[in-house]
Amino acid sequence: MQKLGLNQSLQQKLSPQQIQFIKLLQVPTAELETRIEEELEINPALEEGEDNEPERAEEPTNNEEDYPESENTASAEDDVDIKDYLRDDDYSGYKMQGDGDDDEDREMPLPMSTSLHEQLMDQLEFLGLDEKQYAIGKQLVGSIEGDGYIRRDLEAIANDLAFSQAIETTVDEVENVLKKIQTFDPPGIAARNLQECLLLQLDRMDNGHDIDVAVAKKIIEECYEEFTKKHYQKIQRKLDTEDEEFVRDAIDLIVKLNPKPGGSSAPSMVKNQFIIPDYILTNTNGKLELALNSRNAPELRISRSYTDMFKAYDKSDKKDKKLKEAVSFVKQKLDAAKWFIDAIKQRQQTLLRTMRAIIDFQYDFFLEGDETKLKPMILKDIASMINMDISTVSRVASSKAVQTDFGIFPLKYFFSEGIATDSGEEVSSREVKQIIKDIIESEDKDKPYSDDKLEKILNDKGYNIARRTVAKYREQLNIPVARLRKEL
Repeated sequence: MQKLGLNQSLQQKLSPQQIQFIKLLQVPTAELETRIEEELEINPALEEGEDNEPERAEEPTNNEEDYPESENTASAEDDVDIKDYLRDDDYSGYKMQGDGDDDEDREMPLPMSTSLHEQLMDQLEFLGLDEKQYAIGKQLVGSIEGDGYIRRDLEAIANDLAFSQAIETTVDEVENVLKKIQTFDPPGIAARNLQECLLLQLDRMDNGHDIDVAVAKKIIEECYEEFTKKHYQKIQRKLDTEDEEFVRDAIDLIVKLNPKPGGSSAPSMVKNQFIIPDYILTNTNGKLELALNSRNAPELRISRSYTDMFKAYDKSDKKDKKLKEAVSFVKQKLDAAKWFIDAIKQRQQTLLRTMRAIIDFQYDFFLEGDETKLKPMILKDIASMINMDISTVSRVASSKAVQTDFGIFPLKYFFSEGIATDSGEEVSSREVKQIIKDIIESEDKDKPYSDDKLEKILNDKGYNIARRTVAKYREQLNIPVARLRKEL
């Protein structure tokens, strides 16, 4: 049996304007120009324009949940109130609020360079190979990865030549061409593993007179496993020597070799990336001054021609159905343009409020740049300071960076957990990491500190930290375990 009932429910939905603001808030300054260009293409009511009197940045009182939703959503059949569109002084133009100095933002020329593949192919041309050997050489060069290694089996490469190019060859023929390619620059290129890579570089250095090179080659050939585990006493026994200096000089030579010969010769494989800061923070005689970087944000305004359309409509016969539909379309475009400009303005204000709160919280750090001055800080701390939602602060912090007198830092850098001390205070985990780094740098390399020893030292300094946390911080600092830090 069918029943008819009435249910009342309360739902919270984001308006299109709120969604637009959220998306713009996540966009870093480097990508904002592209986003604005997209909007200019799809909305003819929006145009670029200069404003000789830029507005001053004002602190907003609303957050993203309070973003105003336009009530002018009339359809083609509704009457159009043109008064709101004839008074467009508020939207005639705007400039990035909190602008930095545009004169200092210059395009940096990128250096011309060739890829690793192109360099190797150029060298292959000079080998004087026959047609078959040249085809094998091209296949081998194409199999070299970005770090300079060939990790595919030579048998698989021979099979590729047979199936794709109908070239019958043997593993011995492929290896013969490989040996020629391994003489190319950079030294160590086309090695099949790290051991072979190091030997190729040492072979290039061997002139028959350097004892350190000869000993280094013997260590890599006969004591490679012991070398990787830093079992130096075992190496001395294998080499049948008690002279520690004899082994140390050879190992010092090995550690200076390049374990990734392709990395420094393939600039086109990994494009140069420049971090464009979203904020510029300067210290002027002890006073911190914050500005937004405006290089990627052109000035926007509402198109005057669209306003003129409303003036013409106001003087025309409003019963004309086609004209009314045209004006309704124009109205929708004007609304979208105003919403976009509002979202850009609110984005700027939110970015400034968030960064100012971070500066206030971490003021001592921004004055001196001393990492030990960083305080424990979480998203909730900043959100409560600016009366915004944690998700808003997260969106700002996740993709933005600030330029200071001490370098460029992502905003995520300033957020860290707290570690309790004996005095009952909390210090930033970054401070603890810096102390761990300092302890390891000053340790005796003959007997490096284990994680247990590091825990004891930190506890003696008043930091209540467990061994597993020490290990976690050490790994985050990319510092190897004690055994691998040992030196002769």
